[in-house]
Amino acid sequence: MRKSVPLLGAFLLAGAAAALECAEAARSRTKEATDQTQLDDLVVANRILSDQGVVDGFGHVSARHEADATRFLLARSMAPGLVTADDIMEFDLDGSALDPRGRTLYVERFIHSEIYKAHPEIKAIVHSHSPSIIPFGTTSVPLRPIYHMSSFLGAGVPIFEIREAGSLATDMLIRDPELGAALARRLGKSAVVLMRGHGDVVVGESIKQVVFRAIYTEINAKLQAEALRLGEGDFDQQCGPRPPLGSVEAAGARTTLSNSRRRNVSTTAVKWPAAPRSSPSSQF
Repeated sequence: MRKSVPLLGAFLLAGAAAALECAEAARSRTKEATDQTQLDDLVVANRILSDQGVVDGFGHVSARHEADATRFLLARSMAPGLVTADDIMEFDLDGSALDPRGRTLYVERFIHSEIYKAHPEIKAIVHSHSPSIIPFGTTSVPLRPIYHMSSFLGAGVPIFEIREAGSLATDMLIRDPELGAALARRLGKSAVVLMRGHGDVVVGESIKQVVFRAIYTEINAKLQAEALRLGEGDFDQQCGPRPPLGSVEAAGARTTLSNSRRRNVSTTAVKWPAAPRSSPSSQF
């Protein structure tokens, strides 16, 4: 009986080790599945934004890494409509690629790195040259939420003036961390910041939310410009015969939309399809 005690202990230890190994393997599979889901969502985000005309051959969308908040995912420099999972790269918060392998990087990746660094609550970012918003970055007419679907604009839409952050001799691009940090400060607590003569940056708490916001920012700009052409409404004040959404209305609509998106965010703006698995030969 005495000799059986060590044997029993060894048996129990072996069983515990096997159970631990199985648990670790299960956690690893779960992590891999989570990582793949995030990669797939990022690929689909690129494709949807291209399909909806928010981005064209330029622009980019990123996501903070779900497993490591000090990293983010962003495609290599290429047209968003061609992005596949193989093109997604991992970056640190200095904008450095962790495994570049000679791939070309977006010049303006510092938009993403500096916003993630300054705003830990932000989980996804879209930068685009969304055409209808450009005039609102170069005129005195503020971009306001004209209907409930764009109520996230109710917190205000600041304009980033690169001449105040850099110099008069920039090419309008966010080419370094200093300009990226200045843009992040200008964003503040808003969901959108306009960039004079350039485009905009849209942020969100998830990939699907930021895609929703980027699409409806563009739609709102089109509708607001049309309303201004019709000559009705008062977009300089929160009053008048037919004003845009007031702060209370915008807050209420944001809450409603947020609750709706939790139930079915993937179909609020457009259908969220499966991500393509292979890279087209026309990539550059």
